[in-house]
Amino acid sequence: MIVVRKVKTMVQQRLKSYPAVALVGPRQSGKTTLARSLSTDYFDLEQEPERLRLDVQWHSLISTKRLIVLDEAQSWPELFPRLRGVIDMERKRFGRFLMLGSVSPALMKHVSESLAGRLSLVELNPFTLTELSDTPLTELWLRGGFPDGGILTSERYPQWQKDYLDLLTQRDLPNWGLSAKPQVMRRLTKMLAAVHGQLWNASQIGQSLGLSYHTVNNYVHFLEGAFLIRKLQPWFANLKKRLVRNPKCYWRDTGILHSLLGVEDYETLLNQPWVGASWEGFVIEQILNTLNSTGQPVDPWFFRTADGTEIDLMFRYKNKLWAIEVKLTSSPSLQDFNSLNRAADLVGADKRVLISQTTQSVIGEKQISCSLPELLKIFVKP
Repeated sequence: MIVVRKVKTMVQQRLKSYPAVALVGPRQSGKTTLARSLSTDYFDLEQEPERLRLDVQWHSLISTKRLIVLDEAQSWPELFPRLRGVIDMERKRFGRFLMLGSVSPALMKHVSESLAGRLSLVELNPFTLTELSDTPLTELWLRGGFPDGGILTSERYPQWQKDYLDLLTQRDLPNWGLSAKPQVMRRLTKMLAAVHGQLWNASQIGQSLGLSYHTVNNYVHFLEGAFLIRKLQPWFANLKKRLVRNPKCYWRDTGILHSLLGVEDYETLLNQPWVGASWEGFVIEQILNTLNSTGQPVDPWFFRTADGTEIDLMFRYKNKLWAIEVKLTSSPSLQDFNSLNRAADLVGADKRVLISQTTQSVIGEKQISCSLPELLKIFVKP
């Protein structure tokens, strides 16, 4: 199956306006494949021979008008001052460098120090539902969106996810500067799967692992930087009600989540007590990643009061405040919508959306009850 990545158009547009573009996202999400479709001048900077090849060819390469692709650019820090010098010599010459990176903090440190104002940042995530028109939603939810993780070849799930995390904990995280032992990180990833969709409590997890909450937060910060974990921040307002102030923690890819929790098929998934939290996280990521791929990223929040009034996802989009509630049901009730409206009234939401697995979507000016695919169509329509 050939899948055209939605973000490709955005990368091409940014290259017409900036000397350099950085394409970031988790390992194995398709960055290299996309970049190679744009240029044959490709260098994997994690490999010493590739660094030497780039160094030897540097002067001839920068004199051409071809796009130069620099993969895992953050692994060779000495490159960034060199890039700044070349770009500053011809600031109006655009589309020269495409940098790829898997660890956002490391890459952005070098970017902020050397390439501020000279580079545009684009995030590539695993496949979204809008990119897989022939793939059932249930398969994407079960196996996740990594190209090699089973969504294109189902027999690879869940072993691919297990191997992916093993490589991450044994090689990648130590190489990126994390001092945690692989066995500690494996235990941490399983615990993060167990608290998926729950309020973040680093102290509780630290007690189980024999670590301080500072250490746990540092480890999870690396997983956030590797685009594997999302901490959804709470929405604050000057309300009379007490508000929850801890973030919620989600695995960004449900295939990895389900692999960690030992789920191998859809029927088993539906029988899990935490299936609602899995569905909630899946819907949130599909919405945020779809908006990102269309060049309209948003700052997401959730809302919860101390007495349990809640909105699963909030964001501002086209000058409107959206409040989205996620339900794992095919028959949403009027009570579900009334609960959403009560919470949405507290925050003054302009749009109220109830996402379920319904086959009968009702889309009004202010209130929407629909399936996930129907909502995503609203965001990707011209």
